[in-house]
Amino acid sequence: MNRTPPLPHATRRSSLHARLAGLAGVAGLAALAATLAAGPALAQERVLREGQVTERALVDALTPPPAASAPEEGVRTRSFRPAVRPPVAAGATAGTAAAGAAATQTARASILVTFVTDKADLTTQARSALDVLAAAMKSERLAGVRFTIEGHADPRGSEERNLKLSQARAETVRGYLISRHGLAAERIEAVGKGSSNLMNRADVAAAENRRVTIVSQAN
Repeated sequence: MNRTPPLPHATRRSSLHARLAGLAGVAGLAALAATLAAGPALAQERVLREGQVTERALVDALTPPPAASAPEEGVRTRSFRPAVRPPVAAGATAGTAAAGAAATQTARASILVTFVTDKADLTTQARSALDVLAAAMKSERLAGVRFTIEGHADPRGSEERNLKLSQARAETVRGYLISRHGLAAERIEAVGKGSSNLMNRADVAAAENRRVTIVSQAN
């Protein structure tokens, strides 16, 4: 009876490593699939409905996170290093790179501001919610913060129409905050997003797809 000669020790060890690597790859793919499946639920942003809008909730949501301080020149630090880092331009120091990252620190809050159907006219409930928003924007914690008002629309209608309508609604909110509450015009920008950032893709006509998002950024 012929017997297969045993494999050399190095060959057996190499084969074992290959099998373990294959199993690890399968596990990694499974973990990635689970993460992708949970992604939309984890990333879902809360929308404050008109009855839920309070000054404190808005101040907390719109306060930009503190800027990370840059390490001093020549000082070694030990910290966790992310797997992917943004590229640093040639000649840029660690301090300037950190300063650039800090400049992009933003916070955001979404408010369900209602408008007259297919128009940019504010309802009475929407005005009440914006009155609370204005008080939050005037608070001491947000005194040195600039804001972008993003208008969103659901995908019913043409893309061009939705973009124009969302821009008009964002402009209406901006105009109300400036004219009614005396907020400085240079602190507020209005941007229409159309139907590009749906919050509820399962129900395109859902009210949360017709929202206003306020994005804050420290000066």
